[in-house]
Amino acid sequence: MRLRTSLAAVGVAAALVLTGCAGGGGSDADSAGAALTIAKPDGAITTESNNPYLGDSSASKYGYGKVIFESLALVNPTGDLGTTPWLAESVEWNDDYTQLTAVARSGVKWSDGEDFTADDIAFSYNQVLDGKLNDTNALDLKSVTVDGDTVTIDFNSSKYTQQARVLHFQIVPEHIWKDIKDPNTDPVTGEGQAVGTGPYVLDSWTTESVTLAANPDYWGGELAVPELHYVSYGDNAALTTALATGEADWAQAFIPQIEDSYLSADPDNKFLASPTAGAGTLFMNLQTKPFNDPALRQALAWTIDRQAYVDIAREGASEAIWSVTGLGTLLEDEIVPEYAGQNYEVDIDKARQILTDAGYTWDGETLVDPDGEDVTFSISVPAGWSDWNTEQALLAEELKEGLGIEVKVDQPDWGGWDAARQEGTFQAIIHWLEDTGNAYGLYTSAMDPKWIVDGKAAFNFGRFDDPEVTAALNTYANASSDADRDAAIAVIEKAFVENVPVIPLGAHPLLGEFNTRNYVGWPSADDQYASADPTQPAIVQILTKLQPAE
Repeated sequence: MRLRTSLAAVGVAAALVLTGCAGGGGSDADSAGAALTIAKPDGAITTESNNPYLGDSSASKYGYGKVIFESLALVNPTGDLGTTPWLAESVEWNDDYTQLTAVARSGVKWSDGEDFTADDIAFSYNQVLDGKLNDTNALDLKSVTVDGDTVTIDFNSSKYTQQARVLHFQIVPEHIWKDIKDPNTDPVTGEGQAVGTGPYVLDSWTTESVTLAANPDYWGGELAVPELHYVSYGDNAALTTALATGEADWAQAFIPQIEDSYLSADPDNKFLASPTAGAGTLFMNLQTKPFNDPALRQALAWTIDRQAYVDIAREGASEAIWSVTGLGTLLEDEIVPEYAGQNYEVDIDKARQILTDAGYTWDGETLVDPDGEDVTFSISVPAGWSDWNTEQALLAEELKEGLGIEVKVDQPDWGGWDAARQEGTFQAIIHWLEDTGNAYGLYTSAMDPKWIVDGKAAFNFGRFDDPEVTAALNTYANASSDADRDAAIAVIEKAFVENVPVIPLGAHPLLGEFNTRNYVGWPSADDQYASADPTQPAIVQILTKLQPAE
């Protein structure tokens, strides 16, 4: 599915501007609603840094940087995968996605009262172009120009598969940041430095809690929530207790036995799992036995129960992927006609027939390969990754009972697992995919040699290599027409179906726990205008939609 502009969301943003010009909710809890406490399980965060560009800053770790510094547009990773213009009134790509044209939203002010202009947008991107700010998002900029309210950004390569990275780049005020010598290290904690266009402004910072107050001049209108408190708990257990007791209001976490430990504690407690274009995926080492045989991989694809992965390992917080193309429901419109409606199912007889036709036999209940060797392998997932640890056990049971394969469950520490996946010394692992918001994410993750540098893999851990597929992946990423991209995807999907280089299990979800005691208007299964994950850029969109509960 291609990223597309969400007209409904644009209308909502416009309505907020028109109706909210009287100012925001301020920080007076008596005249407005209750504060919201947003929690994470990351342990103590001891050093203040409000720099939105640093992944290890407190603004990034807590997530509060996203309600201070905004971006040109919001790309929905779930729902309709739509693009909602935000600080830009409009965003438009050229045919090959090497140029972005953005019109700066009028009537926006920085939280210190200065006017926001197109020059601020240009300055923000030029920090990267000029080499002042590290290009951690791989923007690969060519030029940035301003003409009135319009900013034109040119790139050295197509950004079709990286639209979210470009559009979510946070915009900062030129009148403050021009004096910051090194934006790669500056904590932005000086007096009057944490200035943004966002719905909230920094009020106080301590190692126990960070407080933000509603921006009274926010361009998006009056805010129902007057104050946000950001808190970090020691682990998931402490976070779960805080959510269940109402000490925390909003979080993103995988909570085991969520019905008993959280939802049943209060009818106002809610949980939303939003599927994305990514997926929890079984990667197999295609270079060694037993996975160097496509027939064995095909048999596994007809044996593995994806619904059990969703219901048991993920406790319902996912969506099973059954299409032979590996694409989930969000990307159904990218499935070529040849494979539309063609799905795997648990069919042990079919799996066994595939193996029989390929020369496999059984010694009693044990599967034996054409070389006369028992088929056995290990599946590796770091210890403590409870959902995927559960899936390891499920796979071992399914493959033993269905096909007679002895599966060893391997649960190393992170370091050992990481080294094995990079160096290709594993047999099978469960891993995530690159999520590009379209089909490219799955296929580049599974089949693209570009990820292997100096013998180490960042994706394509099985080391699939087919020049025709590589060329098609490059065409898909850089095409200047839908026709060229459609032709490329047909080649890619055919190779994926025939080779089964990986087996997607279930859509990778964005998770959100929240309550409706004080506010309504949250995303829901019926209205996925955003995920409910407060660490995502769309938190600003959610906060403009929340209204007091009656």
